[in-house]
Amino acid sequence: MSKLSAARPVRLRSGAAAAAALGLLTVGLAAPAFAADEPQTDQLWVHEPYERTVPLGIDGEQPESRTLGVGLYHDNTNFTVTDGKLTVDISGLAGVAEVAWPDNCAPSGTRAVCDVPVVPVIGGDFEDQVPLQVRAADGAEAGAQGRITYEATATGGPDGTLTAPHDSFETTVTVGSGPDLAIAPIPGIEQGRPGDERTIPFKVTNNGNESAHGFTVKLTASYGLTDLTRYSACTYTTADGDDYAPMKHVLCTFDRTLAPGESFELPAPLTVRLAPQALSERLDIDVEPAGGAEDIDSRNGYEVVQLGAENTADFSVTGDAVSGGAGDTATVDLTFKNNGPAWLGNLGSGDPVAQVRFVVPDGTKVTGVPDGCYPRTLDGRYYPQQTGAPRYDCELPYWVLEDTRRTFTFSVRIDTVVPGATGAVSIHPPYGERPLGFDPDLTNNTATLAVN
Repeated sequence: MSKLSAARPVRLRSGAAAAAALGLLTVGLAAPAFAADEPQTDQLWVHEPYERTVPLGIDGEQPESRTLGVGLYHDNTNFTVTDGKLTVDISGLAGVAEVAWPDNCAPSGTRAVCDVPVVPVIGGDFEDQVPLQVRAADGAEAGAQGRITYEATATGGPDGTLTAPHDSFETTVTVGSGPDLAIAPIPGIEQGRPGDERTIPFKVTNNGNESAHGFTVKLTASYGLTDLTRYSACTYTTADGDDYAPMKHVLCTFDRTLAPGESFELPAPLTVRLAPQALSERLDIDVEPAGGAEDIDSRNGYEVVQLGAENTADFSVTGDAVSGGAGDTATVDLTFKNNGPAWLGNLGSGDPVAQVRFVVPDGTKVTGVPDGCYPRTLDGRYYPQQTGAPRYDCELPYWVLEDTRRTFTFSVRIDTVVPGATGAVSIHPPYGERPLGFDPDLTNNTATLAVN
């Protein structure tokens, strides 16, 4: 399993901004699953920000401190990991920045050993256990850079001791000068209902040491959100591409100057409505200085507001029936449909919303495979040839509307006539075998391909 990213919240995937990184409704990463007969492994990781900018002081005053959160986690839920020891080395910050240590760290010179009594497994809500307070050093100049490095050990895992990969974790600290437009944290909505109108408390503050001479506010609303408040300073567009989920985009330009410490709120409360097809929605808010000015910490100028609606999406699949003699080739259509009422989109990860699985009937061989379908062994492992596999997993897009229908067309040759032979067609999550929690009717998640 790869190391957990500590970057700023990533952007909503959109057709109007195809180069933007993916962003996901905040969901914990799933821990790996192991079969009973597989060897058990585990790995300790350090969760650290890749980079962080600290501002100079305002008019010669002492610079403000910024929190730099660091933590430990491990991979395997089958093990309990305790007595984590995180070693933080700040020798690379000399002349650049200073660090104030939290209570669970024991400093000695330019190093400190920080205690993490219980190391969490990856998944769910992760919270950093070691909040370092970092500020620009006296006499530091804008552009100065240094780095913090980390090492870690813990008790647990298959061998009794876990060690994080050596020389693999560090944070680059940069001294900056300029505006820092920060959005106040916005709580999500977990139990909305289709038709609800909700108010989004939006406030931006300049936490930098220089004024922002104008700024922009960008809103990106997912497909299940509608009726955004309209402002005279904003333009409104909708993207409905075939390759990207439909979204609404709002671009607002404000000429107002925000001095250090000054805050701004929109002219009227920002409201959105949960549409009838709403399920797991998000509103992305991005604030940037205007005029080409660089925000010294753009990480806090981007906020993702999660809005969940109490709704369902009924996925179903239908099979087919063919007949013929030995040597005949038939075309079969396996059809997925979302019967609504909700749509679904994995807007950030880009993972398929589900897979349609096709287990090939006895006596037949697949000779033609549609795009998006991949050969597998019966137990889901790699199969070397595109045709002739006993099973195929067909990926749906990362989003489906409330009325999406998609048909996967296979060519199947009857090699041996087996009266009453059937193949299985079924819907599954893209990873694992857990039920689709948003689907209210699992009885239509399976079908058959009947041969003769």
